[in-house]
Amino acid sequence: MDNKLLTKKLAEDFGIAIPKLYGVVEIEHQIEELSSLLYPYQEFVVKPAHGSGGEGILIISGRSHNHYRKLNGEIVTAEMLGHHISNILSGMYSLGGLPDKALIEYRIGFDPVFEKISYQGVPDIRTIVFRGLPVMSMVRLPTRLSDGKANLHQGAIGVGIDLCSGRTSKGVWHEDLIDTHPDIGHSIEDLQIPYWQDVLLYSARCQEMVGLDYIGVDMVLDVDLGPLMLEINARPGISIQLANKKGLLSVLHKVAALDAIPESAQQRVSLAQRLYDSALTF
Repeated sequence: MDNKLLTKKLAEDFGIAIPKLYGVVEIEHQIEELSSLLYPYQEFVVKPAHGSGGEGILIISGRSHNHYRKLNGEIVTAEMLGHHISNILSGMYSLGGLPDKALIEYRIGFDPVFEKISYQGVPDIRTIVFRGLPVMSMVRLPTRLSDGKANLHQGAIGVGIDLCSGRTSKGVWHEDLIDTHPDIGHSIEDLQIPYWQDVLLYSARCQEMVGLDYIGVDMVLDVDLGPLMLEINARPGISIQLANKKGLLSVLHKVAALDAIPESAQQRVSLAQRLYDSALTF
């Protein structure tokens, strides 16, 4: 959905775990109060409520007094941080350039399983959900080029995930098939994604939450909190096809042809995995 703040509130009401929201900056005057708002936090993420494509997201990994440190070690002054938030409010990163709000939230500490295949940032798992069934997934791995962000348009890697086993296959980077991380040199294949059934279950439940037939659900795996829903996309890109080396349209046609869809999210996940693993596979 285009409004990340509204999505967070819906998720809380629906009992879906999300990164904790520390604060919201809605007007320029509030920027003057940033030091008080951020005082308790060494790490945090700033993002536009209506942003897309990873634009406008600022990840702070540490601080010293009124100075903040980005993932790449670059120092951000309080004035620079305020300027960035001012740009968010002006609509610089929002869809249509409309005035926006800045969200400040908990910074994810990624699960150790990703330690050797992610450059600085936190990988996320994108799952396409159609009619409540998770039909295709990939994990997005940050790179040096993506500045530690898990966004394919900014240079992250997309790695296909087997829907039944939760194990990774080869990846795609700039439309090239790869089997190792370009910055680290470690294999990205045959990695078992932790909490896999939970990731699919939460993704399926997100469809019930927003009531849309076709969505992309982004999940992260926090080292302490486990699976957290990061955001829901009403218009997810189709690069997931390249990561999985499989067309999405045939998948959607098979699900669209189903006469009935189970009400239970768990039953929908089981159905999706049976279809994926059957002779009439996606």
